[in-house]
Amino acid sequence: MYIQKGVRGMAVTVKIQKWGNSQGIRIPKNIIDILDWDDNEVVEMSAQDGNLIIKPHKRKTIEELFANYDGTYEKETIDWGDPVGKEIW
Repeated sequence: MYIQKGVRGMAVTVKIQKWGNSQGIRIPKNIIDILDWDDNEVVEMSAQDGNLIIKPHKRKTIEELFANYDGTYEKETIDWGDPVGKEIW
């Protein structure tokens, strides 16, 4: 592993390795600590201009999900039928 520190942060050289049917890279602990990420962190990966971009996944709010929705919503009651099994109604 090669580590380079500079003004913009830290650069690390790692090897892409085969993991099962996929390839993977390991993110060194010091990078995880700098980013303040936890185990099982959900991230987004994208490829832009020949670079791999990895950033934390930001869960969208309900407002963001429906920001471009221009339809109308009318509340309706749905009849799901009689209980079957041990449901409590």
